[in-house]
Amino acid sequence: MITNDDMDAVFHALAHVTRRAILDFVRATPGIAVGELARNFDVSRIAVMNHLAVLEKANLVISEKDGRTRRLYLNVMPIQDIHERWTDTLSAHWAERVNHIRHAAEAAARKSQGKKRDD
Repeated sequence: MITNDDMDAVFHALAHVTRRAILDFVRATPGIAVGELARNFDVSRIAVMNHLAVLEKANLVISEKDGRTRRLYLNVMPIQDIHERWTDTLSAHWAERVNHIRHAAEAAARKSQGKKRDD
């Protein structure tokens, strides 16, 4: 079970746009080296390392030593734990159904708009 302190750490980590971008890079490139990751940002390597420390504290990023290189991996479990705290099987089912209805309504609206333009 996820504690309030764990959730606070996750929400704090996700609150910064650079940390979310770091998570996107780590998700897209499992095992990315810290130096390679840092080259994707217009901040110093130290700043990236500070962001990584926050992400690691929240357990969103796992780093492994590979010789002199630190390899980074995304850990989605803290986010999944938060999701599961507020959803259950029934609410997840209905959320999926409502999402399906929304997509169908949006598609119908786009189709209707297309017909109006053709007239």
